[in-house]
Amino acid sequence: MDWISGVAGGLLLAAMSVSVLRTLVVPRGLYSPLVFRLWWALRRLLRIFAPRGGYDAIDRAQTWLAPLILIGMLVTWLGGALAGYGLLLHAVSGLSWGSSFREAGSSLLTLGFASGARLRLSALDFLAAATGPVLIALQIAYLPTLYAAYNRRELEVTLLQSRAGEPAWGPEILARQWLVDTETALPELYRAWERLASDMGESHSTYPVLVAFRSPRPYRHWLVGLVAVMDAAAVQLALTPRSAPPEARLVLRAGFTALRDIARALRLPFDPDPAPNASVQLTFADFGAAADMLEAAGFHAERPTAEAWPHFRGWRVNYEAIAYALCRRCDAVPALWTGPRDFTSTPIPPHRPADRRPGEERPGPPLV
Repeated sequence: MDWISGVAGGLLLAAMSVSVLRTLVVPRGLYSPLVFRLWWALRRLLRIFAPRGGYDAIDRAQTWLAPLILIGMLVTWLGGALAGYGLLLHAVSGLSWGSSFREAGSSLLTLGFASGARLRLSALDFLAAATGPVLIALQIAYLPTLYAAYNRRELEVTLLQSRAGEPAWGPEILARQWLVDTETALPELYRAWERLASDMGESHSTYPVLVAFRSPRPYRHWLVGLVAVMDAAAVQLALTPRSAPPEARLVLRAGFTALRDIARALRLPFDPDPAPNASVQLTFADFGAAADMLEAAGFHAERPTAEAWPHFRGWRVNYEAIAYALCRRCDAVPALWTGPRDFTSTPIPPHRPADRRPGEERPGPPLV
């Protein structure tokens, strides 16, 4: 029986060590079963305890998801180390089960109130005493990396609010620029989000828990913002192919590349090479309503809406399915053109500020 206890303890410690290395140390997007099982369990638990109240209630509950995942990771690793060392100590020392786990906990947390006299027992005590502080130190060192990436992301998401409203919507970005004659600022916006998309593709696939971190305001969301910028670029390329800036193509490629990197890290299935004429869930009626709204805002298309639709669809097929799946997984704000959610919701149009050119009425967005 003792050797079974020793083998089980060794395997448990090995599994815990691999999980720590995959999650905190290896600088690439390796799948961590612990993180995603915690995500799955805590997300559903928070949904159960969320009061009835639509998206606002879901957002308030899911705000706690990322912090609870981080705490759950540390507790699980420490618990695994306690169980592993307790099983090993019982196997090599002949101590009772209670005494073995008591000594393992004393050593792991460097309390030192329990100590054995045997050499091999002391060796395990030293290993356990090193394991506890190393785990805690790695978790503490993990947090600045997460929050640095979070701050970079949320800066651009916050800046997008004045251009896209809350929640963000692609055609709204274009409409606002033409309403106030700032369309020349679009290339800079595309460049900023091209860089941010590449940053998010690297950071959110390496540290998937970042996907669960929500914005400070309930109607802002990093994924909705990225989809909005990509949709704006796709609409502009489809309707005005001659005058659209080259940065529009670059932000689209950076965006769907980032989404695919994140999808691989989360093990979400997707088609890596969709056909340009493949179907999308967004309808031609939705696209036509957005084109009419843009025309009313002063945006002049270079090709008819019917001719522009296949070009827009050819761009959107590269990212729509992944974006919809991630929006559902993240319980993102149900913005226009971002697909369904796992909770009952209707698409929320962007809030529109009062600024407009003197004497000009602003058309409202279609509720699609």
